[in-house]
Amino acid sequence: MADVEASVRELVDRDRDCTEKALAQMDLRWKINLLIGEWKAAGGGDVLPDVRDRMRLRSAKKAGNPVRSIARH
Repeated sequence: MADVEASVRELVDRDRDCTEKALAQMDLRWKINLLIGEWKAAGGGDVLPDVRDRMRLRSAKKAGNPVRSIARH
């Protein structure tokens, strides 16, 4: 989805027609909303992470795995 969003932004920035890509982006968003609705209907009640949560998790993951230094003999 990020690729589609980037291509829409690029087309808009270059003042090009982005109708096809924008419709594809809207279709992807519709499908995601449909999947979330199905998940909730099936009993899913967890709070889904937003972008900030995902970035925090990514930062914590990197901080938890420091690069090992090579011991010199």
